[in-house]
Amino acid sequence: MRAEASKKFPYGAPPPTPARAPGIASFRSGPTLHLAQDAFCLVSVVAQCGTSWYAHFVSDHYTLRLPPGTRARLAQYARRSGLPERALAQRYLDEGLRHDAHPLIQFLDGPSGRRASMVGSGLDVWEVIATVRDNDGSPEEAATYLQIPLGLVQAAVAYYGDYRNEIDQEIELNEAEYQRGLEAAAAGERALRE
Repeated sequence: MRAEASKKFPYGAPPPTPARAPGIASFRSGPTLHLAQDAFCLVSVVAQCGTSWYAHFVSDHYTLRLPPGTRARLAQYARRSGLPERALAQRYLDEGLRHDAHPLIQFLDGPSGRRASMVGSGLDVWEVIATVRDNDGSPEEAATYLQIPLGLVQAAVAYYGDYRNEIDQEIELNEAEYQRGLEAAAAGERALRE
């Protein structure tokens, strides 16, 4: 019975027939009914595109008009950065919205990639947050240690509140790189002694 079902329906058992699905009620039994059932299942799968999975993993479409010259400047920066225009425009939009919500945060490129940084300090947000953690969660002690205004530390903490996972990942990557550097230095010292 299972082999017979798999000949008619490549994915195993036939799909369930809906009670009163439009267009299916008029079909009789036979191959036409199976085609209608397959079509109904296809429609139900496509209809599931409106689920939270689809909304989470698929980008929203948004069209806008740009002032004269903006597209040419975008194309120029995209060529310089090696990114497609669309990806660069998306980055600018996201970072602009983040900066509007957190005015003391800027975004910079560096050896570790694009990162959130504190305006005027040369410090990345992850560095400030790691220092706050190392000082038992005290922004005041972190500000004293880093020799920056308390307001910058508080701005980093506020940004961390909105983008915690992102900053935690940067801290973990830095700790792993630091550990790798220690291991490489120890291996080098051992090699020199041999």
